Amino acid sequence: MASFKVYVSDYDYPDLAIEQSVLAPIGAEVIGLQCRTGEGLAEQASDADAILQQYARIPRETIERLTRCKAICRYGIGVDIVDIHAAHEHGIVVTNVPDYCLDEVADHAIALGFSLLRRLFQYAAATRSGRWHWSAGGGSIRRFRGLTCGLIGFGRIAQNMVHKLVPFGFSVVACDPYVSASYMRSFGVRKVELDQLLANAMLVHVLCPYTPETHHLVDGAALARMRPDAVLVNCTRGKIVDNAALFEALAAGRLAGAALDDIEEEPAKLEHWTPESNALLRLENCVITPHVAYVSDESLKECRRVAAENARAVLLGQKPINPVAPQT
Repeated sequence: MASFKVYVSDYDYPDLAIEQSVLAPIGAEVIGLQCRTGEGLAEQASDADAILQQYARIPRETIERLTRCKAICRYGIGVDIVDIHAAHEHGIVVTNVPDYCLDEVADHAIALGFSLLRRLFQYAAATRSGRWHWSAGGGSIRRFRGLTCGLIGFGRIAQNMVHKLVPFGFSVVACDPYVSASYMRSFGVRKVELDQLLANAMLVHVLCPYTPETHHLVDGAALARMRPDAVLVNCTRGKIVDNAALFEALAAGRLAGAALDDIEEEPAKLEHWTPESNALLRLENCVITPHVAYVSDESLKECRRVAAENARAVLLGQKPINPVAPQT
């Protein structure tokens, strides 16, 4: 008989072999669910000793019904879909995997930004339609060297990006109220206010975490402050960018282009989704990838292993590698 029951709330991996390899040796049974929205999770995992969580939302009302649960272990970095305060109040440890995809997200964001600046998507579409000419991209193309790249947020992914952007000749500025100018300077980055960043940067990357304060941080007013020849890239949570305002700016030609790795409604967390629900998917100057910036063969294996190791540590009464404390 298993000593512990570990439920996987939802997953899109081909199997749970990695999780089982970590947890089976301590007598844990790994049970896979497909409760993507989180609705009904308390009933399906009522006897859980731990939950590994991918997309399912775990709010207070669910946590209050998980009477045996000792750990909720996120497969990813963000913990906005679990009520950390409620978990803490009920003695449940919350963990995440904070550093498994630093290269992948940085590389994906850079690839999207470079593709927009070089108008690769427009050239590819023009070629498929039979146009073979340097002007087929439909807009101006600037040399990278000497352009300003603005980073909204200066955490580990942004810091990783700086090392990769500078050799291309970009001048990098950043805004982050929680990072000092002197620390940014150690990366060769100049700290500026958000308004100044938006007004001057040709390439703007959104890299801050999603919080109540950053909800629609890039709204209509922010987009209006950007250069009309600038491009915007968001490889963090979709709700940081006001999608309706972005559609208006792009459709009206007030912004050259945008690339998003997720959209506001976050389709991965929905049972049913159609592309008609978001107008941005109709625009040729907006490129959207399906929340894949974190993906590589290596990162997926690392994420799953570390999440399972966090659960194992809590079940054995040990301190997990990556505990997440509630914010005061």
